[in-house]
Amino acid sequence: MLDNYDKRILDILQQDGRISNQELADRIGLSPSPCLRRVRALEEAGIIEGYRALLSAKALGLNLIAFLSIAMDRHTPERFANFDAQVAAMPEVLECFLITGRDADYQLKVIVRDMDAYQDLLLNKLTRIEGVSGVHSSFVLRRVVERTTLPVG
Repeated sequence: MLDNYDKRILDILQQDGRISNQELADRIGLSPSPCLRRVRALEEAGIIEGYRALLSAKALGLNLIAFLSIAMDRHTPERFANFDAQVAAMPEVLECFLITGRDADYQLKVIVRDMDAYQDLLLNKLTRIEGVSGVHSSFVLRRVVERTTLPVG
């Protein structure tokens, strides 16, 4: 069970994963050694999975985000496993979810440079995966909320 110190550590690290242990300890009101022990325990428990740099898609020229609803022709473990493996290997796919309650089986979030790059992804990669029977695309006009932090409180 997470106590208030753990929750504060998680909140702060989600905002700044490069914060020094000393500064983190100061901000939560612990000395550095117990603070570091708590961070290591959170890592070992799998609550902290890793640390990453957040990149600017715009600065990298990745200007088009799309959500794709993908329908499969058959619902077999082999079809799903093959699809999962192939989309996992595509760097343009930011997220992929197996979903229920719609006409689609998968929901993907993809990012590419432009419409030409999207067409290439769609026609030369996604629709060539065995079992894909339909793709519905929705394009992002504007981001309203973008966060990478999880609510830990």
